[in-house]
Amino acid sequence: MDIEFARTFIKIVDTGSFTAAAQSLHLTQTAISRRIRSLEDYMGCQLIIRNKSGATLTPSGRRFLRYAVNLVQTMERARHDIGFAPAYDGVLTVGGRFGLWDGLLLRWLEKISIEQPNMQIRAESGIEEGLMQNLIDGRLDIGIMYTPQHRPTLKVDWLLDEELILVSTQKVALGLANPNTYVHVNWGPEFLSQLTASLPELSSPRLTVGIGWLGLQHILNMGGSGYFPRRLVLELINQERLFPVESAPSFQLPAYVIYPKSSDNVLIESAVRVLHNIVTEINVT
Repeated sequence: MDIEFARTFIKIVDTGSFTAAAQSLHLTQTAISRRIRSLEDYMGCQLIIRNKSGATLTPSGRRFLRYAVNLVQTMERARHDIGFAPAYDGVLTVGGRFGLWDGLLLRWLEKISIEQPNMQIRAESGIEEGLMQNLIDGRLDIGIMYTPQHRPTLKVDWLLDEELILVSTQKVALGLANPNTYVHVNWGPEFLSQLTASLPELSSPRLTVGIGWLGLQHILNMGGSGYFPRRLVLELINQERLFPVESAPSFQLPAYVIYPKSSDNVLIESAVRVLHNIVTEINVT
């Protein structure tokens, strides 16, 4: 059986429809349907019922789902294990939300590199949708993000609560801050919901960026304001290059670490432990 059939099946389950799966995989609906028919022929039973509301799993499809996930994860694990250089004892593939690398995940990489000198590490950045899909497919061993999706094969651990605060390059109170110079960083839908409810005047900004570092550099160079994690701007506040906006609300944004509930990669457990230790150190300081 072509492993891409299993990937396609998982994508349909994840998106809820053939149409959405086709768009996500950059394939035609005809190609998606052909893969599922081939998969069902191979399995000897119907797995998915296609209807106006999307796609529904049959009882056989629900039973097959965990096997499909295991198939994809096993293939990815084989690729990773075979792919790492013989000079290393193992490989660990990690992915994190863009804004979590600054001041947190970079320290994590440094720490695990020291503790596991014979480990080959592959690191990437992304947003929740892509990171979750790579975890589901087995392409990632560990993912760190703000708004994860819960999946039966994955463990979701709370990591920390980010405090996002509004800072400006000038000393101003909330009512005097210029909304035209506010830079909106896409910290995810949960942050946007909180912002819209509390400060609707900032919910339609002139400039929106997807990476916190980019937004921070912009306001430092051009002036303006934006919401950033306190841990990320604390040193700049101490240097008086940035100033907390008086009376502005702060927002809590929890971050999580996600990894397989069961895996033969013994490096995952130790890496997650190191990550929690790094967070403890940051909170203490």
